[in-house]
Amino acid sequence: MRTSPALGRKLISVAAVSAALFTAATTASSAATPAGSPGGAAVPAAQTEAAPGTPAERLIVGYRSGAEEAKSNKAAEADAAAKGEKAGEDVDFERRLGTGAALVDLGSGLTGADVADVVAQYRSDPQVAYVVPDRLNTAKAGPDDTEYAKQWDLFEATAGMNVPAAWNTATGTGVTVAVIDTGYVAHSDLAANIVGGYDFIADTAVSVDGDGRDGNPADPGDHYAAGECGSGVPASNSSWHGTHVAGTIAAVTNNGKGVAGVAHGAKISPVRVLGKCGGYDSDIIDAITWASGGTVSGVPANTNVAKVVNMSLGGDGACTSATQSAINAAVSRGTTVAVAAGNENDNVANHSPGNCNNVISVAATNRTGAKASYSNYGSLVDISAPGGQTGTGTANGILSTLNSGTKTPSAESYAYYQGTSMATPHIAGLVALVKSANSTLTPAQIETAIKSNARALPGACSGGCGAGLADAARTVQAVSGSGGSTGGTTFTNTTAFGIPDNGSAVESPISVTGRTGNAPAALQVGVDITHTYRGDLVVDLVAPDGTAYRLKASSGSDSADNVVATYSVNTSGEVANGTWKLRVQDVAAQDTGRLNSWKLTF
Repeated sequence: MRTSPALGRKLISVAAVSAALFTAATTASSAATPAGSPGGAAVPAAQTEAAPGTPAERLIVGYRSGAEEAKSNKAAEADAAAKGEKAGEDVDFERRLGTGAALVDLGSGLTGADVADVVAQYRSDPQVAYVVPDRLNTAKAGPDDTEYAKQWDLFEATAGMNVPAAWNTATGTGVTVAVIDTGYVAHSDLAANIVGGYDFIADTAVSVDGDGRDGNPADPGDHYAAGECGSGVPASNSSWHGTHVAGTIAAVTNNGKGVAGVAHGAKISPVRVLGKCGGYDSDIIDAITWASGGTVSGVPANTNVAKVVNMSLGGDGACTSATQSAINAAVSRGTTVAVAAGNENDNVANHSPGNCNNVISVAATNRTGAKASYSNYGSLVDISAPGGQTGTGTANGILSTLNSGTKTPSAESYAYYQGTSMATPHIAGLVALVKSANSTLTPAQIETAIKSNARALPGACSGGCGAGLADAARTVQAVSGSGGSTGGTTFTNTTAFGIPDNGSAVESPISVTGRTGNAPAALQVGVDITHTYRGDLVVDLVAPDGTAYRLKASSGSDSADNVVATYSVNTSGEVANGTWKLRVQDVAAQDTGRLNSWKLTF
């Protein structure tokens, strides 16, 4: 098996990373047309890149269940060599991921066209379910000054999450939260709530700690010099990002110092995937698998299985089949996955894993309860939570545990950060509270409870901020039977409709009766569509008066399969009773699909 020298690997972050750790939106280059691809079929550039403009050095290949390569490493290795020979490249099988997918190494120095040649070979193989680049993800937050102040995000009436009122019922006791991030740097305000984790960074150029995967998730620092993470990218100090996230979730409380955690009775399992310049999908996929109790080759069984996963990270592009597979498996094991929507002030549909299915995608609000200026938005956002906005004052950020070291660990400290990275652990902490209050709830039931008990966003949000601002007390009261709502009346249509390829729209009706007044401001629209290229689809909710609400737009870069999602729609201007319709249209050729079912929850 060939490995690239650490100094030779071109590890570039997902766009230009500022000192504030924000990920800038970047337009992908035009699709490459590999000379060796069958029929000259174009491979989109996004399917060949580890980051915009940076050719991938590894691919994640998912084989169909009946394929020999899905079961045998030797067969997968032989297949990689054969496809590399056809493409004129040296392709090596590197390892099996926790989902069963194969990670193949292309080495450094390849052009986008070279990678496209290899991708085309895999795509032409009927035994291959998917092939995606091993993309780089970066932390989704921005650090600021270290001045201490009260945690408005927990309790302020306007834009706080109403957390203290939940503590009489639940504190997260008995629940482990996996923080898939930069690891953990020792902090006395967290230490009592830290349990065993793992370092999943395989590439020593990224890990910084001098070795690959091991049982030590300590954060050695993720600083980098100017230009080290890409041309024009300025130098950055270490972020200690994972420790800040962990403090928001479960900092020790009532200990006479520091800050309070949302679920201060819960335990944190640090799972390290982000290092210098970011972290790769392959490591994140294995981290999700292991944290939720799945098996990863070469990694000891997890003795601290998490019922909640926090991923305050992300990159550009569609949710890949490889990442979606890991998330689906984690949820099937009973683990709820909370992810950051991203900080590009863009539609979350363009950013993974915030656009994946089966996750709670979290947007960020500022101290007035409006969408934070940087936060992503869109119909795929599930809920909003305080993320802060330090541009209006340092104390308007989110205060949590940190370290004062600029490169390597130094003295423990506290600091204000802002970002959807800071909003997400509020929701992960809330999930821990809910699970502690009612351990029988499934991830889907937990998500429904959080959405159903959210309050209207106090400030403005253009583009969609989910069901509203999460309310911890109402949600915990609801699942413990002492108040709130575990979800309203649901109306469902299970009649299947074929979706014509590049044809006319199909409409599936639901007759709503027995309601009074108008529909809710956060009507939940559940959609189950099977389709081999979901980017072709346009999906609308049509109200009884004919008003259409766009749930999903078409996208040439969204190559994943199927649409299985719940959308939150402000329909407060519509009369509830009447015939509602789901309108689905395929607007591009070559792929087929079926609307399996859909539902409305009032």
